[in-house]
Amino acid sequence: MKSKISALIAIAAAMIAASAVSTHAEDLTFKLINGTNSVLTRFYSSPTGVDEWEEDVFGENVLDPGETMDITIADGRTVCKYDMRFEFEEGSNLATTEDSQDLCAMGSYTIHE
Repeated sequence: MKSKISALIAIAAAMIAASAVSTHAEDLTFKLINGTNSVLTRFYSSPTGVDEWEEDVFGENVLDPGETMDITIADGRTVCKYDMRFEFEEGSNLATTEDSQDLCAMGSYTIHE
């Protein structure tokens, strides 16, 4: 009986801790503006210090020259500084570009040639 009560208390404590963490994590949102003359085909972001890129934020979409896209990073993390990687259409004269920014502090980001 005691072990069942202890297990229930442990489960309840874990649920409370998980809900407390999720209430502090906020989605990061900003506008991404393609200020180049090339189609932006892939956009990756990962918290600074993470060694691998996360999934392509665009999925099946692309960002044409001069267009703007609302970006939401809803990864549940509480960090603000992210590394970003931009890949352009094949045959473009633009190389893959990487940058780091505090995404919590910016409302928009324009990628230039």
